[in-house]
Amino acid sequence: MVALGDGRFARASVALKLYKRTRRIRAVLRWSDAGKSPEIYLGEVSHSTRLANLREAWQRAWEKGLLTEESLPPSSKASSREVRAVMLANRGRDTKPEMALRSLLHAKGLRYRVDASPLKGVRRRADVIFPKDKVAIFVDGCFWHGCSQHLRPAKKNAEAWAAKIEGNKVRDADTNELLRAAGWTVIRFWEHEDSKRAADTVEQVLRRLRGKGEISN
Repeated sequence: MVALGDGRFARASVALKLYKRTRRIRAVLRWSDAGKSPEIYLGEVSHSTRLANLREAWQRAWEKGLLTEESLPPSSKASSREVRAVMLANRGRDTKPEMALRSLLHAKGLRYRVDASPLKGVRRRADVIFPKDKVAIFVDGCFWHGCSQHLRPAKKNAEAWAAKIEGNKVRDADTNELLRAAGWTVIRFWEHEDSKRAADTVEQVLRRLRGKGEISN
């Protein structure tokens, strides 16, 4: 981040410029401010790979005092800006993975309800449900539901966050049991899973339940 003053910050980026005549590579730091795109020359870099040149350029930017870490709001429980961004991105509904799955299901001619409670009187909501077929679909966020591949333990308030995520996992398991006991088919996907493959899986499950070669609504 670059501090703009008055408590404002802008996300910075590094650009590498290759001058064909001299074959020299010059690195510049860029950011956006009120519709303008200022940049500061960081110097020449000469490594054999782009990654190494970018690393050196960022290091120079830090050494020159051009970069800063935007402070977290006092109320935030996140350990860093990156962690806070992940938390904010994990909304309760209409996430990008959910929207992608719903779009693919709709394209297959399937009709469904979204963000609905499969069981009356039970405060558990599924991301997508097929009421007649009694199929409930959940698209679980990696952070909040404790994905073993992508969860990065929080450093700030680590115990509290670990307890929260573990509680979510217990609730997920309990939800699965409640629905299955009521005759529902439960399908869970992680947000990082391929949306097309997920949609194909849902379609196959519906075909099997309906006992038809083709899905009709």
